[in-house]
Amino acid sequence: MATVDITECRAALALIRCTIEENCPPGVLPSEEMVNGLYGPELIHEAEALATAIVATVDKLTLRCPTAPPG
Repeated sequence: MATVDITECRAALALIRCTIEENCPPGVLPSEEMVNGLYGPELIHEAEALATAIVATVDKLTLRCPTAPPG
């Protein structure tokens, strides 16, 4: 089984964070410092915060786009 370098993981999470901060609604992603306090200091905690922000964004976009009535 191949392992992934922790530096590569940090870089990938940083790219995801940057993308969320640039494209998602304000406030869906806490700062890195807040993530440490709310979730914890591990990489998995940053990943959890990023996933939560993505879900929150989808929820907000879904509420803004009403579905068309059937038929």
